[in-house]
Amino acid sequence: MAEARPSAGFRVSGTNEAVLELRPLDPGDAAELRRIRATPEVACRWDEPEDEFPLHDDPDSVRLTILVDGAVAGLIQYWEEPEPKYRHAAIDLFLDPAHHGRGLGTEAVRRVVDLLARRGHHRLVIDPAADNHAAIRAYEKAGFRPVGGMRAYERDADGRGWHDGLLMELVLTPPR
Repeated sequence: MAEARPSAGFRVSGTNEAVLELRPLDPGDAAELRRIRATPEVACRWDEPEDEFPLHDDPDSVRLTILVDGAVAGLIQYWEEPEPKYRHAAIDLFLDPAHHGRGLGTEAVRRVVDLLARRGHHRLVIDPAADNHAAIRAYEKAGFRPVGGMRAYERDADGRGWHDGLLMELVLTPPR
């Protein structure tokens, strides 16, 4: 089971504060995560979920529920390359559109970066669609930098075409 950083107040705008928490995925989160994933803003970036989503469809990833003020607000996941010569981790997430533009996605990514650094990773990658400018800005705020474009990288969610991706990485102090 993944460890997650404890809850902490996070200023999202003005004087308002929201409590952002990451915790291991719970079966009780499934319905709300499926609802969020079906919103047009998320569905256009993620494929139609498998029947087992989000609990059993991707056994190679560690999934954490993003909570905002105690309510399910999204999902963040990471995958680790265990081969010592190529050791790194990859991150992916989606957030309820009701929470977009508040810095919550950036904060969730920062917390997973902290967790992965404690797990011994020195290089982290994320690969948003090249036209997902809001996500790219959020990842840059968390310290990721563009590495390069990947042409016709991923099938569109509707399956009719392909779109470009942007490979982004965050290199922490490399191990010796």
